Amino acid sequence: MKYVIVLGDGMAGEPLEELGGCTTLEAASTPFLDKLAPVSEQGLAWMVPEGMAPGSDTANLSVLGYNPRECYTGRSPLEALSIGVPLGGTDVAFRCNLVTLSGDGPLETQRILDHSAGEISTEEADVLIQDLKKELEQEHLHFHTGTSYRHLLVWEGGKQEELTPPHDILGETVGPYLPETPQLLEMMQKGRKLLEQHPLNRKRRQEGKNPANSIWFWGAGTRPALESFEKRTGKKGVMISAVDLLKGIAAGTGMERSAVEGATGGLDTNYRGKALAAVKALTEDGADLAYIHVEAPDEMGHQGNAKDKMTAIERLDREVIQTVAEELEKAGKDFRLLVLPDHPTPVALRTHTAGPVPWLLYDSRKAVKGESTYSEKNAAKTGRNWKEGYRLIRHLCGSQEEENACC
Repeated sequence: MKYVIVLGDGMAGEPLEELGGCTTLEAASTPFLDKLAPVSEQGLAWMVPEGMAPGSDTANLSVLGYNPRECYTGRSPLEALSIGVPLGGTDVAFRCNLVTLSGDGPLETQRILDHSAGEISTEEADVLIQDLKKELEQEHLHFHTGTSYRHLLVWEGGKQEELTPPHDILGETVGPYLPETPQLLEMMQKGRKLLEQHPLNRKRRQEGKNPANSIWFWGAGTRPALESFEKRTGKKGVMISAVDLLKGIAAGTGMERSAVEGATGGLDTNYRGKALAAVKALTEDGADLAYIHVEAPDEMGHQGNAKDKMTAIERLDREVIQTVAEELEKAGKDFRLLVLPDHPTPVALRTHTAGPVPWLLYDSRKAVKGESTYSEKNAAKTGRNWKEGYRLIRHLCGSQEEENACC
């Protein structure tokens, strides 16, 4: 038996008037999911524990079977694991976004226009990070290049401060959200001056792209201690993702990581390449479980773009879910396939929410009586609810105890 989790990051949402009262998941054309839904289980799961911030960090830990209340120490330390940055016991890691601020004037008067600086490429971002290193690094403060707009600051023996993710305050004036810690605030102020006039950003403006004209710190945390995924589940797992957060979770839990050429974390990612990497891992490389993470629906939700979010969901259906299912059937493998988001990212809000997510579970060996389509509404109708979402993976892997405990 093989197990597949297809995670459409932020795929769930809320009804939109422009879509006739449908969510983007309902309105998207997903013929393969429509084929699976009538013979699959559906339900809701709460992947973000009550009282915790709704982020991909806590939520994806839950999907993988880890209770965030017990093991979560912050987002950035997980990304540090992916980048290969060792953290000492007193080190504090911060996510360092490259963002687009509104214009001239003091930093505190600016507004955040784009949390991703136009989804800047890793190659361009590295140029900026290297120049920030030259100008801003101090004895105990170090920058590290990540992926696209997502980078890292490590403060040896530093102070931890809770800071707001930039995608939560799009369009707002940044003054009330700036760090209180003097070292962090000074670095942001100096970084703003350096980046605003940087030749690369002048070029980006000429090309009609958003400049990466500021850094933004958030997601602070300390070194995590995560139990082995194989020890926890009895399954050898492989992670397929373009983003450092998920690759870091994989590194911290001992999962294999499969690199896919053209996997970007954006709308243009190599969907089919991810699916084929999962199939190869399951059929040739000895993996029991493949976790395919696709960031695009979440990014489009943050951009407030319903059309592109639907496109991401449609490509997920056609190029990932269908490809995996058909290729595993061709290979003669029995499999259980779990499809779900980690959290909702409603287009109208442009940020994460902590509500439940719809899940669909298909078993290639047996059909069950399911709903007509996969959606938030149909999942809610079933009454199959996991309030402790981190237990859902045990149901995927066939635990009768979890089957009895879901409601």
